[in-house]
Amino acid sequence: MASIKLDPIDRKILAELQADGRMTNVELSRRVGISAPPCLRRVRALEESGLIRGYHADVSARDLGFEVQVFAMVGLSSQAEADLTAFEARARSWSLVRECHMLNGEIDFILKCVAPDLSTFQTFLTEHLTAAPNVASVKTSLVIRCAKDEPAVPFDIYEERTRARE
Repeated sequence: MASIKLDPIDRKILAELQADGRMTNVELSRRVGISAPPCLRRVRALEESGLIRGYHADVSARDLGFEVQVFAMVGLSSQAEADLTAFEARARSWSLVRECHMLNGEIDFILKCVAPDLSTFQTFLTEHLTAAPNVASVKTSLVIRCAKDEPAVPFDIYEERTRARE
C-alpha cells in the first residue's frame, strides 16, 4: 500500500464516505468544502493508496434470514507460521465465517460467524471447524443481541487528538 499523508480534507472525505458511500462527488465536495474536480482526484488517490478498499451495502443479516451469530474462539495445536497461514486460508474459504482475527493470549483466532439457524451452524462446527487440521479446541458464544455494530473508523478521535496537540 502506498504511503499517503492525510490532511484535514482527506480525513473529512473518508469520514463522509464512511457515512454514505453512495453520495455523488458533487455532494461530497460540497460537504468537505472544495470543488468537485480536486475532490474526485483526492478520492481516487485514497482508493489507489488502499485507504479506501471498496464500497459496500450495509445489509441486515437478520432480515435476510441469518438469525444466528456466533463468535468461535479457536485454539490451534501448532502456531508455526505455516500452520497459522493455512488456518487463515481455510477460514477465508468458509462462507459462514465473516471475520477472522488472530489474537495473542489463550486463544489463537476468533471467528465471527453467521448462519440461518443453529442446525446450520452446528453442522459447520462439527464437520468443518472442529474437523479442520491443526484445530485443538473451539469454544463458541452465541450472540444474544448486538448493542453496537460500527464498522467505520472513528475520525472524531483523530480530530480530538489533533486539537489537543495545538
